[in-house]
Amino acid sequence: MHPARHAEATPDRPAIVVAETGEAISYAALNARSNQAAQLFRAEGLQPGDRVALFLENTPDYFAFGWGAQRSGLLFVAISSKLTAPEVDYILADSGAKLLVASACLAQAAGGVTADVRRYSHGGPISGFAPIEAALDCQPATPIPDESAGAAMLYSSGTTGRPKGIVRPPPPDPAIDAPTPLAMIANMFFGLGPDSIYLSTAPLYHAAPLGWTMAVHMLGGTVVLMHHFEPEAALAHIERYRCNAGQFVPTHFVRMLKLPEQVRGRYDVSSMKTAIHAAAPCPVPVKRAMIDWWGPVIDEYYAGSEGNGFTAIKAADWLARPGSVGAAIGEAQLHICDEEGNPLPPRREGLVFFAGGRPFEYHRDPEKTAGSRNAHGWSTLGDVGWVDEDGYLYLTDRKSFMIISGGVNIYPQEIENHLVTHPAVADVAVVGAPHDEMGEQVVAVVQPMAGVAATSELADELMSWCRQSLSGVKTPRRFDFVDELPRHPTGKLYKRLIRDRYWGKESRIV
Repeated sequence: MHPARHAEATPDRPAIVVAETGEAISYAALNARSNQAAQLFRAEGLQPGDRVALFLENTPDYFAFGWGAQRSGLLFVAISSKLTAPEVDYILADSGAKLLVASACLAQAAGGVTADVRRYSHGGPISGFAPIEAALDCQPATPIPDESAGAAMLYSSGTTGRPKGIVRPPPPDPAIDAPTPLAMIANMFFGLGPDSIYLSTAPLYHAAPLGWTMAVHMLGGTVVLMHHFEPEAALAHIERYRCNAGQFVPTHFVRMLKLPEQVRGRYDVSSMKTAIHAAAPCPVPVKRAMIDWWGPVIDEYYAGSEGNGFTAIKAADWLARPGSVGAAIGEAQLHICDEEGNPLPPRREGLVFFAGGRPFEYHRDPEKTAGSRNAHGWSTLGDVGWVDEDGYLYLTDRKSFMIISGGVNIYPQEIENHLVTHPAVADVAVVGAPHDEMGEQVVAVVQPMAGVAATSELADELMSWCRQSLSGVKTPRRFDFVDELPRHPTGKLYKRLIRDRYWGKESRIV
C-alpha cells in the first residue's frame, strides 16, 4: 500500500489528474519524482524526524514532495496558502522546519519570511529562493538507501490563539508501505480502492484533503485534483472523469444546491458511489437534499487532525438516524463524559472523548495537551454531543467557540489580539454568526474607545487593519459596535452571551 508498489504493478495508471486541464501523472512518474524529492532532502542534510514545510497551492507536485518526505522519514508541515508572511514565519519557527518549498504565486508572503530555512521556489522564481525543479532534475530517481515512514505534522489552533502543531509518535512499523489507519478505513468502510476515481475539491494544506488523497494513492486509485472549488465545475469534473468518490464540506453542498435547476440537471453524477463529507455539521435539510439528488451516497465521518478517534456513518444509516455523525470505528472507543470526566449514559449531553485511540500531543504546549485528557487518560477535541442506545454520536456544540467557516477552523483569539491593538478599540470579542453558504462568518463585536464614534468608516478602518496582518479567512466579515462587552469583574469575557445573540438563543451567566 504505497505509490512505489503501484508504480511497480501498474506504472501507467494515473495517480493524479489535473481536473481543469486533464493533465495526467502516472504512478511511475509520481514515484520517480518523489524519489528525487527524497534524494534532495537527504542532500540538504535532512534526517528522519526533521521537518520540511510546504507552502503551496494545489499542484500535482504537492504529492511528489509529500511522498518524498514520507519515504524519507520526515515530518512535512502543510502551511495554508492563505497565510501572511508573519503567520508563515511563526509556523516555520515553531515547527523547526529546516527547508521550505513555496509556490511562486505565493511570492508576496513567501518572500517576506525571515525564518532561517533553506528555501526553494516552485512554478517560478521567488527572490532569495532556489528553483526546486532544477534541483530535483539533478537528483537520481531511485530510492534513498535508508527509507522509513514519515508523516504529516498538522497545525491546529492553540490556547494562546497561535496555531499548535499536532505531533504523533512515529509509526510502529517504519516500512514506507505499512498501512495507515485512514487508508484502512477508506478501504473497509468507504470502499475506496484501485478503481477509485477520487475528486479532491479542497486545498491540500488542510488535514482531510491531504490525508484522504494520500490514502487514495496508498490504495492505488486516481486523484482528480481541483485547483479550487467551483460548484458547477465540480459537477462537470464528476461527469468528465466519471468520478466515483470524493470529499466535500457542507458549504460545497450548499453552493451546488443553490445552482439553478437547469444547471444542476446538465451534468451526469450517477458515477458517484461515495461522497464523503466532514469538517462541519451538515444541516439535516441540506444533506437530505443532496441524497435526493445524488442518491444514498452521501457518507459522513467525524474526526480531528489529532487522529485520536473516528466515527462514520453511511447514507442509508443516516436516513434512519438523521443528524448523527456515526458510530466509532477503528481502534478507539467513544465516550460521553460530564465535566468531571465521568461517563454518561445514552442521550445525556457531555464532552466527546475517545479511549484507546492513537496518542498525540500539541507541540510545545503541555498545558493544551494535558487539557485534552481526562482522569481516565481519554482524549477530547472539545466537542459536545450525545450518543443513542446503539452508540451513534450526535454533535450539539462546537469546540469552545471555534469558528468553522466553509470547513475552515478559525481561532478568534488571534483576531482579538490584533484588533485590540488598534487605537480606536477599547475591547473586542470575535464570534461566529450564522451564514447561509459558509455555515458561519467571522464577526467582530467592538467596544470603541471613549469619544470614538461607532461608524461605518470605523468598521472599514478596522477591516483594513486586519487585512494588513491576518489572512483573508480570519478577517471579520462584519463589525458590530457595543457600549460595553459583558465581562466579569475578574476580567472573564462572557462570550457565549455575545455569540448566542447571533444564533437566536437565550443565555444567562452561570
